[in-house]
Amino acid sequence: MNLSEHIHLSAIKVVSETASEANIEAYIVGGFVRDILLKRPSKDIDIVVLGSGIKLAELVAKKLKTIVNVFKNFGTAQLRIDDWEIEFVGARKESYDRGSRKPIVEDGTLQEDQERRDFTINAMSISLQKDNFGELIDPFNGLKDLENKILKTPLEPSKTYSDDPLRMMRAIRFASQLRFTIEEGSLKAITKNKERISIVSQERITDELNKIILSPIPSVGFKLLFDTELLHLIFPKMIELQGVEIIDGKGHKDNFYHTLEVLDNISKNTNSLWLRWSAILHDIAKPDTKRFDQKVGWTFHGHEDRGARMVPKIFKQLRLPLDHKMKYVQKLVRLHLRPIALVKDIVTDSGVRRLLFEAGEDVGGLLTLCRADITSKNKFKVKKYKNNFTLVEQKMKALEERDKVRNFLPPVTGELIMKTFNIKPCRAIGTIKEEIKEAILDGKIKNDSEEAHQMMLEIGKRLGLNSL
Repeated sequence: MNLSEHIHLSAIKVVSETASEANIEAYIVGGFVRDILLKRPSKDIDIVVLGSGIKLAELVAKKLKTIVNVFKNFGTAQLRIDDWEIEFVGARKESYDRGSRKPIVEDGTLQEDQERRDFTINAMSISLQKDNFGELIDPFNGLKDLENKILKTPLEPSKTYSDDPLRMMRAIRFASQLRFTIEEGSLKAITKNKERISIVSQERITDELNKIILSPIPSVGFKLLFDTELLHLIFPKMIELQGVEIIDGKGHKDNFYHTLEVLDNISKNTNSLWLRWSAILHDIAKPDTKRFDQKVGWTFHGHEDRGARMVPKIFKQLRLPLDHKMKYVQKLVRLHLRPIALVKDIVTDSGVRRLLFEAGEDVGGLLTLCRADITSKNKFKVKKYKNNFTLVEQKMKALEERDKVRNFLPPVTGELIMKTFNIKPCRAIGTIKEEIKEAILDGKIKNDSEEAHQMMLEIGKRLGLNSL
């Protein structure tokens, strides 16, 4: 097969010409080749050189009159052409010490370079030689595996995964992203070598986990992580959700598979990694709050508050960012039952105002999470619940337009209170502000400065303060 017609970047022709002039063999390898065959967009091109990748990169950069970034420690060099990245490296073979996934690297042949790659679909290359430019070189039948949607390793799978255990996460990530099947030998090898994941840094594990979460149907990846028992090692808290307990004929739903259903639901409506994380963690505290009541059966009272308190520790353990992203997930976990409660109960203006006030700018994400959380095998029940939820959303929109509480700013400030009553900072200021806020949220007064000012005077009088 010749793929020359798929290589549209003119810089690659320059690479081919330069390599020919310098009598150097060069090949495009890996993901770019795979993505051409899958008709997926790609802007990263890896070029393997028989010899010095840095030398060829410098010669090409000179011709293209561009800057070359050299990474001598890794033996690589990189060019940026518009929004493309082209990386050059010498062909190599690798051997591993069992205690590390960092390989001992030596110069190698093209065949040896292809052998060291993770999967057959990533081990294909395209020749850049003048006499066979664009020819596909496929020593491990990667094209056939691509057509059959199968993930296989070029070498014996147990060796591939033991040498670099991150490949186990990558296998599951590709299966989830591409909806490919991991061949049976590989799946068994992942389970056999699962403990080897301990030598991989948490940052690399979490990077792959996030890519699984961002795949079209994330449950595909999570079920593979569960079946191979990798999830038990990298995220044991999530494993605690799995299982059903029955007492006196009363059981609860399997919260692990419910969580995966919510995650898949939310993934249909958002590509936000953090909104998807909120789906994963929304019920994370249910195992810790599970109780059996003889009258009502199983309860999980307070799991939303307990779960929100757990979020920072989980983020820290997984090396996720401890910034506004974490606080966003924490807020959604804490509030995820509130809109649902409004569906169940009589929808009061006060309840809606308070939810808008607490959710603030994140109310849209919260509602997306809550819609995803409506799951049941009873389709009629789901439809009814979603229709009721639509009424809540409509009421929220109407109240927000009227009362402007989502971006609530106190109509009466501490400075105004001190000036009005000629007082210094004290507890009374907080009392006045809190009572005015509560009155607005309860609908007793409008959210405007005139009514708030009048109420401030009345509260001040009650507290024994004299206005100027």
